[in-house]
Amino acid sequence: MSREYVLNSFRPPVNLQIDYAAELNEQQYAAVTAAPGPALVIAGAGSGKTRTLTYRVAFLLEQGIPADRILLLTFTNKASKEMMRRVNDLLGSELSSLWGGTFHSVGHRILRRNAEKIGYRKDFSIMDAEDAKDLIGTVLGESNIDVKETRFPKADNLGSMFSMAVNTRKSIGETLSQFYDHFSHLAPLIAGLQVKYQERKRAANMMDYDDLLVLWLKLLQEHEDVRTHYQRQFQFILVDEYQDTNLIQGEIIDALAGPHKNVMAVGDDSQSIYSWRGANFRNILDFPKRYPGANVYKIETNYRSTPEILQLANAAIKANTEQFEKQLEPSRKSGIKPVLAVCGDASEQARFVAQRALELREEGTNLSDMCVLYRSHFHVMELQMELTQRNIPYSITSGIRFFEQAHIKDVACWLRLVANPQDELAFKRLVLFLPGVGGKAAEKLWRNFQANYQALLPGDKLPLATALQQTSKDVPKKGAVEWAQFTATVSQIETEPIREQPSNMIRVVLQAGYEDYLKREYANYKQRLEEVEQFATFALQFENTTDFLSQLSLLTNVEAESAKANDDDEDRLKLSTIHQAKGLEFDVVFLIMLCDGLFPSSRSLDRPEAEEEERRLFYVAVTRAKNELYLSYPLIRMAQGYGESMQQPSRFLNELPKELRDEWTLRSYSSYY
Repeated sequence: MSREYVLNSFRPPVNLQIDYAAELNEQQYAAVTAAPGPALVIAGAGSGKTRTLTYRVAFLLEQGIPADRILLLTFTNKASKEMMRRVNDLLGSELSSLWGGTFHSVGHRILRRNAEKIGYRKDFSIMDAEDAKDLIGTVLGESNIDVKETRFPKADNLGSMFSMAVNTRKSIGETLSQFYDHFSHLAPLIAGLQVKYQERKRAANMMDYDDLLVLWLKLLQEHEDVRTHYQRQFQFILVDEYQDTNLIQGEIIDALAGPHKNVMAVGDDSQSIYSWRGANFRNILDFPKRYPGANVYKIETNYRSTPEILQLANAAIKANTEQFEKQLEPSRKSGIKPVLAVCGDASEQARFVAQRALELREEGTNLSDMCVLYRSHFHVMELQMELTQRNIPYSITSGIRFFEQAHIKDVACWLRLVANPQDELAFKRLVLFLPGVGGKAAEKLWRNFQANYQALLPGDKLPLATALQQTSKDVPKKGAVEWAQFTATVSQIETEPIREQPSNMIRVVLQAGYEDYLKREYANYKQRLEEVEQFATFALQFENTTDFLSQLSLLTNVEAESAKANDDDEDRLKLSTIHQAKGLEFDVVFLIMLCDGLFPSSRSLDRPEAEEEERRLFYVAVTRAKNELYLSYPLIRMAQGYGESMQQPSRFLNELPKELRDEWTLRSYSSYY
């Protein structure tokens, strides 16, 4: 009689250097010591995600897994280096053989070794954004497309379209329809240019940034020997910020996991807020479906915020139907309740934030430990004015400062030229937009325009437009039509009473062609258009153009000084969009402009999945606060064509139980002497 005799695997006991049970909480320990196989770690805000990943790497190494058999994928080189440093500190040894880095850096490393298999030489070049723009421009220039007649998008705008298409795995037609619908009618032409761009890259032995992912995936899918090699090498794959991966990155991980499926994906579905740049929320949500039998670990102990802030955060995300349910649990002692400040208007909201920030500084909290968060750049215009007037130092961490953005400066130049016809910089900035006008031509036009303008004074009622008309003979033929439009627009905005209505002047500039310019020039045209429209609304509060421009000049000069001093030790209040603040934390957070249509944005309200992402953004903002959280909205805002308009509080505020917050109604006092 025969029977099966099972041989159990044997290994000597592992002598661990680290007492993992003592170093980690119970939920972290369960994830760090998980058995091989697919695992999804839902790491709530402030729960020690980096610590968990770091100890997981250390645990695998202590189990005898060779360092070169571990792949750690992150979204920034900084995150990768920080985790590697922490593992080195834990184990007291260098880990130069461990594969750790961003998706793009690891893809580059693998493509260098296998370039010939996908039709490249190993010495291929990697183009930066400027290189890609130049090559697309070359392809566009060689085409038979009349870019002027069709109002065709510029090269860098086309680059954004190509990038979005490849990262979302969509056709150009689908991409335009979803993200750039104002160019949908040009889909066949743009798709043809994309093909030619790909051909030119390959012929020149060049890759752009997206190719490091696209061609890496192609290599794995089309070459079994390469795929098998890396499946055997990477026995354990760890992915940080998995909720931010796009479709290509998700497929790369799936291809590498192969038969062993030893993938540990770490992230927080409630902090998935980057769909607008190609991140695919379904990657993390559907992980258990993609990896049947996957263990899901939840890490819910929060080390950042007070219990009161966490109670509000848990309530804030509750309405989302597409999520892994979790309950952030506090580890800190009780603090004060979050505050909802109901303000009369945007200016009063600005006064509230400024005054409360100064009070908190007097109580011992540095300005640099406070942050004002907002959904969109234009939400902070009134606050910037208030902080400037009060001489409260601040820094803006949300990219380029609002009033220094190119499209805002462009529009302001029209007003500057009408207010001061001798503003050489404003004149030249505007004429350089015209076809055929370069630096030398702009200088010649400026000299002749000034001569013509001075000759018309003081009698001509519309001296600017008349002087521009007289200068038209000096304009290059390519720009003749645009110069005529330029003259007509100036004629409109220098006419009474519009010339003393800065808001209406901005509206005229938009309608006279600047909106078309935004469409051609920028991939995020809709966002920029909204910002210019809100800039016009902001201008409603000023009695005349001179006052508006004076205040604008003060703001931009203070911002410029602030930017130069950002690296110094001065204590500064931080201002940031929520997207820019993800991953950061502050003692005090002010979350402003919580009006329906502003946050959540009006563009998100027609799609349930978009509204849920806005709610996740709200959750991210709330969970940045450690000690104190102030929520605010104005009851009234200025609206173009309507004057003062009543505002509805954000639906996200209405979803919060009232017992979780204190409500402050502001009252203004006047001083009498």
